[in-house]
Amino acid sequence: MPRWLLSALWATALVSALAAPARAEDVADFYQANAIVTGTDMRQRPWGMAQCLREVLVKVAGDPRLKDDPRVIELTAHSERFVAAFDYVDMMAGIPKKDDQGSYDRPHKLTVHFDPAKIDGLLSELGETPWHGERPVIVPILRVNGRKPPPYVLSAEIPAGEEQRGSFANAAGEFGMAVRPPTAAELAAWGVAADHFPFPQTAPPEQRPTEAIVVGTLEWSETLPGWTGSWRTRWHGADHAWSISGVNYDAAFRDIVRGIVLLASGRGAPDQ
Repeated sequence: MPRWLLSALWATALVSALAAPARAEDVADFYQANAIVTGTDMRQRPWGMAQCLREVLVKVAGDPRLKDDPRVIELTAHSERFVAAFDYVDMMAGIPKKDDQGSYDRPHKLTVHFDPAKIDGLLSELGETPWHGERPVIVPILRVNGRKPPPYVLSAEIPAGEEQRGSFANAAGEFGMAVRPPTAAELAAWGVAADHFPFPQTAPPEQRPTEAIVVGTLEWSETLPGWTGSWRTRWHGADHAWSISGVNYDAAFRDIVRGIVLLASGRGAPDQ
């Protein structure tokens, strides 16, 4: 996917995911999802709707394990049965068409709105219930040691973390969550810096009731190759630690969000 398109997607995700906790009135948003497809015809529409259905079931239930549940995979073959409406946005709008095919091969954002009653019914058949409670904002305190030194702590302002903030926001949005990287001032108040980073061995700072603080390290390995992440959080007085390795940082951030979703929704522990 071209860098300009990734930047556009990240910008969209940041508006929604770098936000406040999900409230009851936001629940309707959980019943819709987006997928990037080619054109607006039937070549990729079924595939796009299938991906959206998987995401919506995960968001509404607060159970990330549903995404790869064989029963859900089977249901996606008939995703259109649960759709209330859908629409397209040309991701190259404003860029002149250069061939006779017009919009045939242009990337589009397919937004699919599912029928809430039908989705809730599907979850009931799967032995799940909708998670309509308030969702905590994820606050990541991460020391990043990438391909190019020096290491840094991911903050709301640091230029080196721009793409990673966008990636994190996108990952959070996939689960119906929000993320808020800490400000430089907050990190300073906690005594956290790249050369003084006690986590994840020590417990996270005290968090607000509406937040879930995750501390950890994200390091690039040439031998894997890929990123290795180790995370820790404290939820309702209990400490939880988990890790991932040999992935891109999109998958690493998704792993953090997945763990918090399992805890906050009461569906399980991060390592499940």
